[in-house]
This record gives sequence, C-alpha cells and structure tokens, in this order.
Amino acid sequence: MFKNKAPGGKLNICGNQVAKLRKEQGISQRGLADELQLKGLDLGKNAIQQIESGTRFVTDIELKTIAEYFGCTMETLAD
Repeated sequence: MFKNKAPGGKLNICGNQVAKLRKEQGISQRGLADELQLKGLDLGKNAIQQIESGTRFVTDIELKTIAEYFGCTMETLAD
C-alpha cells in the first residue's frame, strides 16, 4: 500500500530547507507567514512551524509561492 510520507515519516520534504532559508534571512516564522500572505498565500505562523517540522503537507501552490519568496526553484526546496 502506498504511504504518502517522506523518508523519516515526515509529511513533506521541503521543511528543512524552508527553515534553513528563513533563518539565513533572519526572519521569524511569523514574519515569513506575513510575507507569504502579502503574496496571496493564507498561511499563519503555526502552518510555517508545521511545514518546517514536517507535520504538514505542502501543496504545489504553497511550494511555488515559498520558492518565489526565497528566490529559488521548487526543486531547491526539496534538497
């Protein structure tokens, strides 16, 4: 049976990279959520925390918007 989980049981493969890029830019989870909301993505601080910890799925639209915010490709977020 197919299980929709990344290695290690996480629900996404981009969380670690999102956390890394966010910290490199010196922005808080709340700050990132606010910036993404300005781009039309309705995510709160808790959603960012869940993405980074791997306890939340990330949709294609969310992944695209996050990548655009950080100025990278969606593939970069999956590294």
